Amino acid sequence: MRDEKGVPLRPDAQRNRERILDVALAELTRTADVPLSTIAKKAGVGQGTFYRNFPNREALVLEVYRHEMQQVADAADQLLRTRAPDRALREWMDRLAQYAMAKAGLADALRKSAVTHGSLARLGHGPVTRAVALLLNANEEAGTIRPGLTPDDFVLAIAGLWQIDPHSDWQPRAKRLLDLVMDGLRAGAPGGP
Repeated sequence: MRDEKGVPLRPDAQRNRERILDVALAELTRTADVPLSTIAKKAGVGQGTFYRNFPNREALVLEVYRHEMQQVADAADQLLRTRAPDRALREWMDRLAQYAMAKAGLADALRKSAVTHGSLARLGHGPVTRAVALLLNANEEAGTIRPGLTPDDFVLAIAGLWQIDPHSDWQPRAKRLLDLVMDGLRAGAPGGP
């Protein structure tokens, strides 16, 4: 990891930054309005260290979001290495749903502090779009989904996930929705079911 001037961070500075991000994720997932001083205290860093890493709430929230979306995106390649393409795609969809439901508080924090600046789409959209493209391409090559689908098609098809109340018994509903989407992706596949 490098600082804003491109200089590599010292190991202790990197650990501080990672602790802040871990605590921020947990706290922002619980409530969007957590005081930054609470995050710093729970991370075991002083205010100066905290603000040197994250000069304001928006910078912190955006970095937590970027990091989490990168984790979701990275799972696509990991799954494709160990599973058949259609199984990898379906399991990745489950991971995306888990992320979407578990991070409801983070979504509130994003709405409150970050969405007005256009940074949000750049941070999450790119890695997730690349992950979806990787999964769709692997499935198209394997003949397990209909040809010609785009990442935008896929995102529109699963958009119902974000309509599910994360405070409800959301798992069965998400599973039904994602199974339905998967069935739709398979319809017309050259390999057939």
